Amino acid sequence: MNEDPESVSAAAPEARGITPDRLLHTGASDRPSAEDLVLASGRDLNPENLEWARRKLAEEGRAALDKQLP
Repeated sequence: MNEDPESVSAAAPEARGITPDRLLHTGASDRPSAEDLVLASGRDLNPENLEWARRKLAEEGRAALDKQLP
């Protein structure tokens, strides 16, 4: 049995409108941006929301983004 999780989904046909597993990532190895936080929170990208996100990231770090995700 192959333990590589990508090998299972890579062979599956891609359904229209569904993001394939190979394109999904958690971002665990990179630093989230203010834009990432705004989008994860479901807010519009505008200067006020970007400033809110910058403050949250400065205060909470990556946890600010993790709190927005299921």
